[in-house]
Amino acid sequence: MDAPGAGAGAGHPFEYLIETLNDSSRKKFYNVPRLGGTKYGALPYSIRVLLEAAVRNCDGFLMKKEDVMNILDWKTKQSSVEVPFFPARVLLQDFTGIPAMVDFAAMREAVKILGGDPRRVHPARPTDLTVDHSLQIDFSKCAIQNAPNPGGGDLQKAGKLSPLRVQPKKLPCRGQTTCRGSCDSGEPGRNSGKLSSQIENTPILCPFHLQPVPEPETVLKNQEVEFGRNRERLQFFKWSSRVFKNVAVIPPGTGMAHQVNLEYLSRMVFEEDDLLFPDSVVGTDSHITMVNGLGILGWGVGGIETEAVMLGLPVSLTLPEVVGCELSGSSNPFVTSIDVVLGITKHLRQVGVAGKFVEFFGSGVSQLSIVDRTTIANMCPEYGAILSFFPVDNVTLKHLEHTGFDKAKLKSVETYLKAVKLFRHDQDNSGEPAYSQVIRIHLNSIVPSVSGPKRPQDRVAVTDMKRDFQACLNEKVGFKGFQIAAEKQKDYVSIRYEGSEYTLSHGSVVLAAVTSCTNNCNPSVMLAAGLLAKKAVDAGLHVKPYIRTSLSPGSGMVTHYLSSSGVLPYLSKLGFEIVGYGCSTCVGNTAPLPEAVLSAVKQGDLVTCGVLSGNKNFEGRLCDCVRANYLASPPLVVAYAIAGTVNIDFQTEPLGTDPTGRSIYLQDIWPSREEVHQMEEERVVLSMFKALKEKMEMGNKRWNSLEAPDSVLFPWDLKSTYIRCPSFFDKLTKEPVALQPIENAHVLLYLGDSVTTDHISPAGSIARSSAAAKYLTNRGLTPREFNSYGARRGNDAVMTRGTFANIKLFNKFLGKPAPKTIHFPSGQTLDVFEAAELYQKDGVPLIILAGKKYGSGNSRDWAAKGPYLLGVKAVLAESYEKIHKDHLIGIGIVPLQFLPGENAESLGLSGRETFSLTFPEELSPGLTLSIKTSTGKVFSVIAAFENDVEVTLYRHGGLLNFVARKFS
Repeated sequence: MDAPGAGAGAGHPFEYLIETLNDSSRKKFYNVPRLGGTKYGALPYSIRVLLEAAVRNCDGFLMKKEDVMNILDWKTKQSSVEVPFFPARVLLQDFTGIPAMVDFAAMREAVKILGGDPRRVHPARPTDLTVDHSLQIDFSKCAIQNAPNPGGGDLQKAGKLSPLRVQPKKLPCRGQTTCRGSCDSGEPGRNSGKLSSQIENTPILCPFHLQPVPEPETVLKNQEVEFGRNRERLQFFKWSSRVFKNVAVIPPGTGMAHQVNLEYLSRMVFEEDDLLFPDSVVGTDSHITMVNGLGILGWGVGGIETEAVMLGLPVSLTLPEVVGCELSGSSNPFVTSIDVVLGITKHLRQVGVAGKFVEFFGSGVSQLSIVDRTTIANMCPEYGAILSFFPVDNVTLKHLEHTGFDKAKLKSVETYLKAVKLFRHDQDNSGEPAYSQVIRIHLNSIVPSVSGPKRPQDRVAVTDMKRDFQACLNEKVGFKGFQIAAEKQKDYVSIRYEGSEYTLSHGSVVLAAVTSCTNNCNPSVMLAAGLLAKKAVDAGLHVKPYIRTSLSPGSGMVTHYLSSSGVLPYLSKLGFEIVGYGCSTCVGNTAPLPEAVLSAVKQGDLVTCGVLSGNKNFEGRLCDCVRANYLASPPLVVAYAIAGTVNIDFQTEPLGTDPTGRSIYLQDIWPSREEVHQMEEERVVLSMFKALKEKMEMGNKRWNSLEAPDSVLFPWDLKSTYIRCPSFFDKLTKEPVALQPIENAHVLLYLGDSVTTDHISPAGSIARSSAAAKYLTNRGLTPREFNSYGARRGNDAVMTRGTFANIKLFNKFLGKPAPKTIHFPSGQTLDVFEAAELYQKDGVPLIILAGKKYGSGNSRDWAAKGPYLLGVKAVLAESYEKIHKDHLIGIGIVPLQFLPGENAESLGLSGRETFSLTFPEELSPGLTLSIKTSTGKVFSVIAAFENDVEVTLYRHGGLLNFVARKFS
């Protein structure tokens, strides 16, 4: 399907708005301000981007003139009308991108079966897919002492990959005289410590020299293992890039989706057939919102909606309210951008901005660098906003200039954005838009903080950390409490590790990770962590060896600037060695903790802690035995790792002592803002972007040599456990059938509030006792070959079995956390999949009962696809996360909502009843429906459709069927 309205052809209803950029240019643009007059000047900048896209794509069908006028009349139409939006491009990452591309491949099959031409099925908009979300940490710290992750694959079955042979070698330091580590300078007697180890034929590295290094040793090892275990998946991606038009694959080892989006893929302004228009993007990752810090409109949607955009259809959204967030003043020098992020997050969460755009303005905006803005923009899913937008201004242009942006294009960008009034002027306070509401935040009111121990919204000032942790030990088990008896709160367990004695107690840090998402895009906080590490090492401080430390940057550029700035060796010396580029610890792919630590935790029933610089810390996400998880800025992650506990008051208690016995406090080693900014300007911006471009041009040798098919239809391997043709199109007909009633449906799960997509969607390693493990074992795989759920998202059989398999899922039927439920006809307690399978064999439909905020957290399409394939026909909840609700509709599950003030408990529902529901012939948005239970109770619910498009999609059985029928 071709994208409508990309050009400026004859007969376009707004053709009269087309102008040339200047007298000497052939570049054209729609001068949208002419359309609105004074109305346009009052529009928020983000709404102006929506309006330009509507004008440009107006074709009278998918985008009607009425839609354009509704956006122009935003002030009176906000929150009351649905409007389409055509993004300029699409961004996928491999974890959620693989099901999207597998669905594309399956759709080609379905279209062919229905008599259509499968060659028509390809993306209509530029689609970039980054392959780096599946990283597992198989090697960390001194790799020779670490065995590969038990979830890893069998390298001998991986094809023509060189074997992983680790041999101890002497590492010559190339005549350097500044080496202070355990390497060999080539002179007798210079080697005083343990020898490092390397993969055969890889570049020789000296981890203690202040110089750029080609690739850290552990990166090469993890990458080689990754190419082995994920070979089928990578071959499928390469086939996709060959067969589908407009698909570009960013190979492994390059960077994370959201960071490559910032560093390489962002266009700022598109130019197609001499027509200029603003860059905008949607994608299968909630971190897409990061790009709004650069003045590019973008947000995360589900794989289903993304596929629709790729096929030339618009994203449909309720014309949003736009909250203006005025920033004023400047922050305390000890406050990092992460503290600013968490401070703004808490404030916006309290105000209530769910389902809204947030747009920043005021004098304080100019105090924030682009990397600060992108970090703030990235966190908007945590306070519920669709996106948080920073309009382009002089700070943006200066940043682009530093990144090596083409000067002529940059001038064109500036001229165009000013012509269409998408450029924010620092001093023009009289021209601020008329926002839906305005909130004001003084930056000097923000203090250093962390978030935890179980939820990202529970923010704790660092100065209150010790008191708050003690309170958590005392509180009842819940969102914060652990309910540890007072007489046991001082308990400790001694362990022996690597020949030394250590003590573990409540609050002991056992896992410290500077992770890839959220924070590592911001050089200032990463450099602050590095400078703090340097000062700590210089002061003689160290991290206890049993603490699982790791540094997993989202981009190779982080490695580059940490190395070139001279701080990487100090991070490594504290145990924060680079393990690879991708999601690892933050999605549960961490290496196991030492057995001595695990035994001590169990013996003492200790509340041990993980500290990471990500944006998610839901209970059980990092490691089953780590009960308290705190989000912190990278320098604070390093600080808590050095302290070895979160049960510390940094103001009055030292981190440790130097060799002379002098106490060293945090303020003694904390780098000043001036130090950090100076290093950032001198070492980072230009060099990191230049190096990334060079890396993109060179490519990855393993990727370049990888063989892949180029047939029109993908040659499915029936024996494959990675890539499988999904069953979504099995019952597809050329025309949609009438809506069928849901009769005598059993409740599969009875859930409470704040059930996240992490609870629903498969993630992390595949447990050996799980339904997915049984499936893989029956196909001849050993536990070492299971890999992770993320790597197997192209196999619907695995993913369905992993749905609701989270050990922290609290099912009210059981009264305790467990990935199980009750099969009521037999009375058995079974794995969720096994119970659903029995229901499906008997032809029994299923529903889910839930509380408030069902489906909160990251956008995950398998959180909808999985329940659909389990046989779930409806979800009945008090409220929903919007993205997840859209997913349910997009896959063919009806989202039902209790009437205000009602819930399952108030209605006297036990969940053991059966439920029946009939749909009227004329289904409409927000319609009230009646449910009857087997006990005779009748009550009303709301069909949570927001617009006619959602109703149409549901009538078709979901978006995939709707789109496939367009090609048949």
